[in-house]
Amino acid sequence: MNYRTMGKLGIRASAFGLGCMRFNGAASGDSVIDEEKAVSLIRRAIDGGVNYLDTAYVYLDKTSETVVGKALRDGYREKVTIATKMPMEYVHNREEMEALLESELKKLQTDHIDFYLMHGINREKWEYFKSIGAPEFFEDMKKAGKIRYKCFSFHGPYEEFAYILNDWDWDMVQIQFNFMDVNNQAGLKGLKLAGEKGIPVVIMEGLLGGRLAKAPSNVQALYDAFPEKRSPVEWAFRWLCNHPEVSVVLSGCNEAEQIDDNLRIFSTAAPGIMSPEELALMDSVREAYLSRTKIGCTGCRYCMPCPNGVDIPGLFSAWNNVSLYETNPATDWNLRGIRENGRGADRCVGCGACEAACPQHLPIIESLQRAWKELGIN
Repeated sequence: MNYRTMGKLGIRASAFGLGCMRFNGAASGDSVIDEEKAVSLIRRAIDGGVNYLDTAYVYLDKTSETVVGKALRDGYREKVTIATKMPMEYVHNREEMEALLESELKKLQTDHIDFYLMHGINREKWEYFKSIGAPEFFEDMKKAGKIRYKCFSFHGPYEEFAYILNDWDWDMVQIQFNFMDVNNQAGLKGLKLAGEKGIPVVIMEGLLGGRLAKAPSNVQALYDAFPEKRSPVEWAFRWLCNHPEVSVVLSGCNEAEQIDDNLRIFSTAAPGIMSPEELALMDSVREAYLSRTKIGCTGCRYCMPCPNGVDIPGLFSAWNNVSLYETNPATDWNLRGIRENGRGADRCVGCGACEAACPQHLPIIESLQRAWKELGIN
């Protein structure tokens, strides 16, 4: 395993951090976990050298932290650092923050959380957290030894990222970043800004919710023509690890083979590993993807549940997959399930709840109707 020093914190973290949001193949947060399998996967990663685990209060219908806690019995807790998160929608005052943190500590079966994040904040949410005394709470909990580092995760535009990053003495930040998001969200500018301040950066969505793990025909042709043969997953992770500002790259795994492949990839992936020719290849790959992608939805599910029952991320995933991978809409299993369960865009009434919740500010209402029509279901 390749290890990196986490900026000003000076601690060593595995370049591969296990994301605990996608066990059992779940897209995000509404699936029952096979606990025995999940515990086995977590321990397999730790035994292979992973020392950074990422979970959150809301992941997998609020069960992810519980499973992580069970996996860290029998001496495994001492081998890792844990990152988990405080969601804005569950706290409105000091008492609720204290109660939520205590419940997370209990589920994780630990007396402290290493990296405690304000979950998915933008400027508005950061101002809200300040208004209820969250910064003071984090400082107090740090002094009490219940958390070690005060952090935040982020999905908004660079300008808001820069404002938040400069507004408080943060210990770590988690951002969405991959070779497709160079100019999206915090982007490369945000990564560089955090690096300049010595603030370690943890990467989420390195494979864009799995969309970069399987290359469409025009992208695969570029990979095939290159002298060095690697999987799309390996290309994506090596590109991320090439950046010295990146401390940890999160990867959600639901099979042992995925754990093992990541352990192999991250055993050598280090800053500066990409040659000029390889970086040029990834630029070409980016352009090839952009020519086919319908909408930049990562399947984070912040838009869910839809009050009218529309499976928004599921429909967008099907729309992108049909375009990216040249599949027949009639045979797309995800789309078929959406139709059979009555969760299509025909149920959308344009209430706007989804667009207000979307961390990427996507035009969801308009895109739902376009997807429904282009997929031949209208």
